Amino acid sequence: MEERKKRKKFNIKLPSPRRGRYVFTDKKHPEKGVLSAALGLISVATIFYAVFLSYKNGGLAEAKYGVAVLFCTIYSVAGLILGIMARMERDIFKLFPNLGILLNVLSLIWVGLLLYFSVL
Repeated sequence: MEERKKRKKFNIKLPSPRRGRYVFTDKKHPEKGVLSAALGLISVATIFYAVFLSYKNGGLAEAKYGVAVLFCTIYSVAGLILGIMARMERDIFKLFPNLGILLNVLSLIWVGLLLYFSVL
């Protein structure tokens, strides 16, 4: 009884238990968006690993690291295109397309910065 008075005194409303409430939706994760996110993750991880190995080698990058970064650039461009295409679809969850676009843009910026600082 006292608890009831306290709730009334402070105007506290407890949430009612929600049982059996399901939200059904027609939205889905687009395959292009998932692929875009996967390509972005692969690109970012490979570029990070190539930079780390170059650092461990005293700043001297071997040719295989450059080739790996070149492939990552191609993956990033393809992933960015797929992410934009997936983002334009209707009735989708936007997590993977947005994540793919973000990771691929981050990868392309990182490659651009690597090229810029390598020229200096």
